[in-house]
Amino acid sequence: MPESTLPGGFVNAVVRIGDTVRRPASGRTGFVSDLLTLFASRGWSGAPRWLGVDEQGREVLGYLDGQVAWEPRRPAAVSSDDSLLAVARLVREFHDLTAGTAAAGDREVVCHNDLSPKNTVYRPVDGQLRPVAFIDWDLAAPGDRIHDVAHVCWQYLRLGPEVVDVAEAARRMRLVADGYGPVDRGALVRTVLWWQDRCARGIETAADAGDASMIRLRAAGVVGEVWEAHRWVSAHRGALERALR
Repeated sequence: MPESTLPGGFVNAVVRIGDTVRRPASGRTGFVSDLLTLFASRGWSGAPRWLGVDEQGREVLGYLDGQVAWEPRRPAAVSSDDSLLAVARLVREFHDLTAGTAAAGDREVVCHNDLSPKNTVYRPVDGQLRPVAFIDWDLAAPGDRIHDVAHVCWQYLRLGPEVVDVAEAARRMRLVADGYGPVDRGALVRTVLWWQDRCARGIETAADAGDASMIRLRAAGVVGEVWEAHRWVSAHRGALERALR
């Protein structure tokens, strides 16, 4: 069957063949296959199905129909409070599914580690686009619940200099925490800053080591954008933390 390149992939070339998605295998392929198989065995529909490896050595995943918000301009429904609550609840679902499993090891849960609208599938629910699944699990690893919750706050709220209303961003950050459930709110803003620092330094280190995809990200100005976001969160840390109390 013919291959069609799926949009939005900046790091990996991802193609669709029929009802399957093919993506390059990596050192994480074994972990990802076990994780997606676990989700399928529990009947959770919030992730692609693992279907094996093809003759070219690529991972084969089930295709999830819907809209992925990979473009900077997104439909208003993607950014609505209802969608944000639904994202937080989806995260809580897969965290609870992995808590206490071999996949989580000695950590609280398995974290996705790259949650953002560009890795979220949206479908119409009662006439409005709502998140129904997450894709791109290749960075998934054992971690703590707050890591994914903080990443959601950073990416879905676009915490950074483009935020016009700090009070509104703080309110929506509280909404994420409310939607997820019990989480260490006192550490949430600190963990957003940790993610931003880790991301910027990670791209720089990998690019210096010759990683082609990270070289492209750095050339596109991503490192500078992340540091700008880090400075913005640092400057407004007090207001964000007060809203979470």
